[in-house]
Amino acid sequence: MKILIVEDDLDAAAYLCKAFREAGIVCDHASDGDSGLFLASENSYDVLVVDRMLPRRDGLSLISELRAKGIHTPALILSALGQVDDRVTGLRAGGDDYLPKPYAFSELLARVEVLGRRKGTPEQDMTYRVGDLELDRLAHVVRRAGKEIPLQPREFRLLEYLMKNAGQVVTRTMLLENVWDYHFDPQTNVIDVHVSRLRSKIEKDFDQPLLRTVRGAGYMIKDEVSA
Repeated sequence: MKILIVEDDLDAAAYLCKAFREAGIVCDHASDGDSGLFLASENSYDVLVVDRMLPRRDGLSLISELRAKGIHTPALILSALGQVDDRVTGLRAGGDDYLPKPYAFSELLARVEVLGRRKGTPEQDMTYRVGDLELDRLAHVVRRAGKEIPLQPREFRLLEYLMKNAGQVVTRTMLLENVWDYHFDPQTNVIDVHVSRLRSKIEKDFDQPLLRTVRGAGYMIKDEVSA
């Protein structure tokens, strides 16, 4: 499981990240609302743990903005405001759970584990988006800026895997195993040919490139405009 903690108290954040890692959970940290919004928008997390009172953008605004973008990663709100009205406000802002301070870490861990088991919504899971590029896994349709882009089955699988791992370098080995089902390198240029063909289809007639080659490492699809 991978989570994002958005907490401006650096000591508290360090403690939480250490405790979560000891529980086998990968943890990223943002120290203000704007940084949290950026990380939660650009990366895939199983759960967000968001402090309500944050500099630059408060936690409720952060969650509301994510929901407006169609990002439904489960969010748990931490707050010293623990009255019923406070909890209701947090949940109505898009939070999935609300834990008043002070709290026991064991309870926080249990709540995060529960939220992690029901990550996202079916609609979110079926649709990948990078910038203005959208892939509908259910309908097997790819669009960019609303324009449908016809792809061959292997090209669709390749794009699907790249978009699933958007913002991360995808190696040749990862592509061979997950797109071609090879567990060895056939020493051919099959990947390069398909990537080149895919790039020409999704970037033709568009000014903003999305798919780039990371020399010596692999490939990455990323929206550089919002980076």
